[in-house]
Amino acid sequence: MSTFQAPKGTYDLLPPSSAKFLAVREAISAPLKNSGYGYIETPGFENVELFSRGVGESTDIVSKEMYSFETRGGDKLALRPEGTASVLRAALQANLHKLGNLPVKLWYSGSYYRYEKPQAGRYRHFSQVGAEALGVEDPAVDAELIILADQAYRTLGLRNFRILLNSLGDKECRPVYREALQGFLRDLDLDEETRRRIDINPLRVLDDKRADVQKQLVGAPVLRDYLCDACKAYHEEVRALLTAAGVVFEDDEKLVRGLDYYTRTTFEFVHDGLGSQSAVGGGGRYDGLSEMIGGPALPSVGWALGVDRTVLALEAEGVELELPSTTSVFAVPLGEEARRILFGVVTELRKAGIATDFAFGGRGLKGAMKSANRSGARYTLVAGERDLTEGVVQFKDMESGEQIALPLEGIVEAVRTRLG
Repeated sequence: MSTFQAPKGTYDLLPPSSAKFLAVREAISAPLKNSGYGYIETPGFENVELFSRGVGESTDIVSKEMYSFETRGGDKLALRPEGTASVLRAALQANLHKLGNLPVKLWYSGSYYRYEKPQAGRYRHFSQVGAEALGVEDPAVDAELIILADQAYRTLGLRNFRILLNSLGDKECRPVYREALQGFLRDLDLDEETRRRIDINPLRVLDDKRADVQKQLVGAPVLRDYLCDACKAYHEEVRALLTAAGVVFEDDEKLVRGLDYYTRTTFEFVHDGLGSQSAVGGGGRYDGLSEMIGGPALPSVGWALGVDRTVLALEAEGVELELPSTTSVFAVPLGEEARRILFGVVTELRKAGIATDFAFGGRGLKGAMKSANRSGARYTLVAGERDLTEGVVQFKDMESGEQIALPLEGIVEAVRTRLG
């Protein structure tokens, strides 16, 4: 056993279960690729100020959960705790918003890092697929992103998830609500840390999951009652577009999300089969984030879906993904000459796009066939000295047990034909 183990709160993705994670990433990204979103990849660490300004000093992510460090050169960096700020930074740096084709539509997939108490569905290293549409203030873009996420989950076979929807208003109407909420919260029996949030970002108090806090929030001012006419109209249009598309959602007036940059549309995907960590993804509109990090006004919207939690949701529903076999053909040589020739056949089969593996290590027939079974291969190619003398290889169907001799000449085309 190795002296070293994976750090606390992390995990290793290993075959065969890793294939499920890859399938989830592909399913989430497929509708995005089909809708004009281009792939973007950003560094695993950024300037710490990018997150403290964008995500918000008052958030748990910045105040408690970021992995931050100082380099030998004195730069203050942080492992990325989320994807939106990094994607927006990269788009601004490359001036993608000036190319004349708005919105700039981007999708990404990667690892993120937060120092949290490890538990099922919450890790210190986790994987997300995300999408961002930058540069347009249009309820149709908000609706498009929600519809694409819904489509991805339904393609995977998930059914027992819910979409929660809310509006957080904008810079015109939210200050009025903020003042009313602060007045309400100051009269509650809250701990010092929560009371500090009242002045910095009182909406974050609404996101507090503790039962004793939630009990006191009964009767709190509701943002919906403070929305300006423009925000009301915007939100109603988002709702109408989702309804017309057949996407079922629930209005949740307490939905805030844990990041400071959200404005207007905010949404969350939850799965009740996951216990306390029920959110499998979410997002919203962040019209002021670009200016927060030193860019121009650039109204934008996006989401991130957790790959880890999506896998847990699939398991909770008992959904088995149809995963392609990693190996279609397994070659078993008997003797050195067969080893040399079959290895060449394997190379040609792979060039032809046929997933093929080889019995390495010079094992005997019994041990090699066990490896063929473990590989999940549908067929095996077996050849010994007599077969080579006759110019054939034995082609065995691992399901039926049927075995036939195929000419070595033209073997690649013969195998391709039988695989269909």
